[in-house]
Amino acid sequence: MRADYKTVNLSGESEIVIQKSRFLTYVKRVESEEEANDFIQDIKKMHHTATHNCSAYIIGEHDHIQKANDDGEPSGTAGFPMLEVLKKQGLKDTAVVVTRYFGGIKLGGGGLIRAYGRATTEGIAATGVVERKLHALMKVTIDYTWLGKVENEARQSPYPLEEILYEEDVSLLLYVPIAEIDTFIGWMTELTNGQAEISEVSTTFLEFDVQ
Repeated sequence: MRADYKTVNLSGESEIVIQKSRFLTYVKRVESEEEANDFIQDIKKMHHTATHNCSAYIIGEHDHIQKANDDGEPSGTAGFPMLEVLKKQGLKDTAVVVTRYFGGIKLGGGGLIRAYGRATTEGIAATGVVERKLHALMKVTIDYTWLGKVENEARQSPYPLEEILYEEDVSLLLYVPIAEIDTFIGWMTELTNGQAEISEVSTTFLEFDVQ
């Protein structure tokens, strides 16, 4: 399983006008080809009177699913430059549709490539990019006499504190990057003089905005 990767926020959109043509960009996070195609069809239905609804998507841990569709634009002038933007930004699990309403002025091959590339770039910027990092939810169980010290150190640490469970003993649940589990266990063991019981509860992705 991948430990971290970049993708877009759940969904977003933007609009630009180039030589009187309107380019409406729709961006969505998708986890399967079926989800990507459903998204594309939804946009096509929404803009069934548009001149073109061009699309691109990239899916999978190793980007093994990549598709681009020019939807009637000259071959290689729409879907491919859109897909290239996704690849250059290092995005995964992302689908984009650029809807064009023709304004009466032809852009030429180079102009179309630049227009669709720009529309995709601006759509992604409007949607926002996040980095998803795989974390383990670690449970640290200690005697109540350790709570003050451990809680204080935990709150000042880079490991997000999810919850404190007050039972016969007290347990702290913290998110730890997968690559730092051993470091975390060593730190917590030293902090409690070996008095803590430490276990992994589950794994999940946490999302962080990419500036």
